[in-house]
Amino acid sequence: MSVISRNERAAAAAGTGRDIVAFAVRAPSIHNTQPWLWRVDGTRLELYADRRRQLPVADPEGRHLAISCGAALQHAVVRARALGQTCEVTQLPSPRDPDHLATVHLYPGRPDQDARAECELLARRRTDRRRFTAWPLPEDRLDELTSSVEVPGTTALTLREAARRVRVGLLVSRALLAESSDPRYGAEQARWTEPTVDGGVPETHRPTPHPRLGVSSRYDDPAAESLERDAVQGTDGLIVITTEQDGPRDWLRTGVLLCRLWTGAMSAGLSVVPLSQVVEVAETRSALAEELSPAGVAAAGHPQLLLRLGWQEISRNPLPPTGRRGVDEVLLP
Repeated sequence: MSVISRNERAAAAAGTGRDIVAFAVRAPSIHNTQPWLWRVDGTRLELYADRRRQLPVADPEGRHLAISCGAALQHAVVRARALGQTCEVTQLPSPRDPDHLATVHLYPGRPDQDARAECELLARRRTDRRRFTAWPLPEDRLDELTSSVEVPGTTALTLREAARRVRVGLLVSRALLAESSDPRYGAEQARWTEPTVDGGVPETHRPTPHPRLGVSSRYDDPAAESLERDAVQGTDGLIVITTEQDGPRDWLRTGVLLCRLWTGAMSAGLSVVPLSQVVEVAETRSALAEELSPAGVAAAGHPQLLLRLGWQEISRNPLPPTGRRGVDEVLLP
């Protein structure tokens, strides 16, 4: 009887683990690369980096890979809590095994109603790059959002001053110009943004064409620099995620914070667009760090990701989900 009970418990744990992984693969990732692998070992879930899906030109250090995996980790934790599991997370990146990013230990508990609500939000999450409306975003909304989430070693900084947003917009433009002049970057982006069944960026998820130019503000657009600059400078919802240190564990935590911010923004009816280019180029990332250093944004640390928040038109239809890898594709033996 005890053997049967153990087998039944093992089977139940394996089923729960697959369910959690199936939800975790919905997480956002750079160019929808989905650079993660999972191993389900009883009541333990192990998260690994999938280096085959790293971007060697845009992300040679694996920063965005780890951020993407951090978002997947947070998805897994939320799903586990919704299923009645208590989670203990160990974040593990180390020189001995740099690809083993985290382990989630599961313990029996009760379904968390807040986590269930978060799951419903995350299931509807999309990276909607269509043009925001001109509706203002009150500062207290941003304050409430950034103060409601906390991840050790990370900070969500709101860029309030219009002059600072103008300067950051110029940095975004400079980063786009630098990347567009590198044919390797263009080839890499074209490869990973081509829509497929299990990945890529569909046309519906690309930015709304500029009304004057009739072209997207991110893909194959000679005017991309000015359009992205204008979008950043014209928004009053601009957040920078920074970290105290600048290593794989900090990048992983950035992804966790990104996911929590996104959930909070969705609860408030806001759309979120991550902007990675400004931190992909070393020169503009360094300049962004200097921009965040003056009084008023003290102890800014290392900028990891820029987020643009705003309101989508109410009349717009929701975007369909992007392609995702199946559970069996991301599960290790």
